[in-house]
Amino acid sequence: MVEQQLISRGIKNRRVIDAFLKVERHRFIPGGLKISAYADHPVSIGEGQTISQPYIVALMTEYLDVSESDRVLEIGTGSGYQAAILAEMSKQVYSIEKFLSLAKRAEALLQELGYCNIRIKVGDGTLGWQEESPFSRIIITAATPAIPPPLVEQLSEGGKMILPQGERFSQVLTLVEKQNGELKSELICGCVFVPLIGEYGYKG
Repeated sequence: MVEQQLISRGIKNRRVIDAFLKVERHRFIPGGLKISAYADHPVSIGEGQTISQPYIVALMTEYLDVSESDRVLEIGTGSGYQAAILAEMSKQVYSIEKFLSLAKRAEALLQELGYCNIRIKVGDGTLGWQEESPFSRIIITAATPAIPPPLVEQLSEGGKMILPQGERFSQVLTLVEKQNGELKSELICGCVFVPLIGEYGYKG
């Protein structure tokens, strides 16, 4: 997977590659779908949610440019796979999941795997995690029509955020950096994610 799907497509960050080599993706895939764990496409994880294809996870992580001192906020825990990748590279990961069943499953697995630097809570991800802010990195793993204002506030000066922004069924992967209180955006590529449901996301 790492050679054929990541490196061959231009993923170069050694820390990203090392994290992917260490985190066993099949552990995050439910039951009978484990056969698709390393395939080049998203995989269903229940509740209408998916684990993104490996390349997209790697691409978002590489653009986020995570360092060992970063405190990362993840919106959309899902399977917990992206959180594990980030936990290998950062100081602390705070992850918010809308669905209780997914949050419980991810939390149990991540604890079993020995991750002590991941915290998960159930809630509206568009509101962020105010009491733990600011965050030097934020990643949104579901499609949003616009950047939720609370997340802009919770991003530290000089911090970076990556998200799929656009219409419900078609988005552009976007990297933003906070400079002097303003956001500078870089458009990366087209993508399709499940919608982010919440006060500042899509409705139902």
